Amino acid sequence: MPRVSEEYLEQKRREIVDAAYRVCVSKPITSVEMKDVIRETGFSHGVVYRYYKDLDEVLSDLVVRINTEHKIDDKVDSILAAAGDDHDKAIHNICAMLSDYMQEVGVDLMRVSVYCDVLAMSEPERVMKVAGKISSEAQSPLVYLVTSLSSYLTRIVASRKLSPVRPVDEILEFFIASFQGIQTGFVLTESLKIEGMEGRYKTDKMFACLADSVVLMVEGR
Repeated sequence: MPRVSEEYLEQKRREIVDAAYRVCVSKPITSVEMKDVIRETGFSHGVVYRYYKDLDEVLSDLVVRINTEHKIDDKVDSILAAAGDDHDKAIHNICAMLSDYMQEVGVDLMRVSVYCDVLAMSEPERVMKVAGKISSEAQSPLVYLVTSLSSYLTRIVASRKLSPVRPVDEILEFFIASFQGIQTGFVLTESLKIEGMEGRYKTDKMFACLADSVVLMVEGR
């Protein structure tokens, strides 16, 4: 029998992961089952299980795909380098970039991200199992952002002798929690078309408020 090329195998895996993404957009990950993915692919059980032994392996590849295709590392580096020691400019430009990022990737991807947060709360051990299969190069874009911001702000605080209201790491925890809140609001208003809210939920204004808050906390005001 002729050997199956790696390109062919990768294409089949991609089709399965594509199907998983469509399923995860349509329903919470907590309720997704392997049979849902199989049905969406149009393949037989045997074909899908030839490439993935269980749903968590599929989800792991899905997360890797999302994270690698939507990296913001270069944008973060560019913003921090251009800002120099102007931490106000750096923080506001980072937040403006995140607002643009949220709009660019769209509500479907943000919905999957929100569903992942729900899964982490309901099945933390399962999430840790999936995360354990993801290499550092394919981690969430937010991991790189927070690591870079932590180093940057720690240096700024020391060099300018600032007295933040809270330690830098705690300020960044607030930053991430706020990002997740803005993300959830974006998904809800875009998905449900809440009466009176359509067109009024401005991610740029939300992130501008977040930037103002972080600057004030870093400066100790």
